Amino acid sequence: MDPFEVTRGDSPIVLGLPHSGTYVPPEIQAKLNARGRALTDTDWHIHTLYDGLLPGVTTVRASFHRYVIDANRDPSGVSLYPGQNTTTLVPLTDFDGNGIWDQPPSDAEIAERLAAFHTPYHATLMAELERVRAIHGIAVLYDCHSIRSTIPYLFDGVLPDMNLGTNNGTTCAPEIETAAHEFAASSPYSTVLNGRFKGGWTTRHYGRPAEGLHAIQMELAQSSYLKTERPPWSYDDRKAERLRRWLFDNLDAVQDTALELAS
Repeated sequence: MDPFEVTRGDSPIVLGLPHSGTYVPPEIQAKLNARGRALTDTDWHIHTLYDGLLPGVTTVRASFHRYVIDANRDPSGVSLYPGQNTTTLVPLTDFDGNGIWDQPPSDAEIAERLAAFHTPYHATLMAELERVRAIHGIAVLYDCHSIRSTIPYLFDGVLPDMNLGTNNGTTCAPEIETAAHEFAASSPYSTVLNGRFKGGWTTRHYGRPAEGLHAIQMELAQSSYLKTERPPWSYDDRKAERLRRWLFDNLDAVQDTALELAS
């Protein structure tokens, strides 16, 4: 299986979807325990939520599961959130802190997965950002994520519905951050900017405003579009259609702002 799927468009926006894939090669799946094989920490149906939402966007979606290797972690293994509970380049635990492997991967196996999955995904993502930047003089990576709204191991209380991350304003122009935040905050959904999720490695790596490359992460609480936050992780059409209206407004505002900055 290819490590990624690409849909090309001519908008300045590129959607990154690093965590909605569920493919685990059989030889890796055999080393997971029962908890790991459940793939609980998937960004369930996030690709469906964004599908066809804004005409012309480019989408780069990882097909592999984050338990194979996490496409939103620093390839060097450096922690995104020093001092806080989080998962690693190849997670050893799930989001509840429970082990997921019968046979944890060796350093050599991690290096193989990095070359087979992580590196080609990011090479493609970079190529698409450069392609749309060549068209418009600007490119915006909008990195699409979702997570359960209550995970005591990772954060206290209940997560807001929309969690925007720009690494404290460093990964995009302030005009883009403001547009995304204002449209999210004007919605009926609870919203926070640079809260628990300030933007993962992808957002921080690609966000280079001085070079015309901007990045922003949207982490959605899964309660906003799933029937329940437990198996079978069913998509709720009614909830999703309501949310899609506001996500469209958010993406459209970001796109308009990017085009204005490039003009």
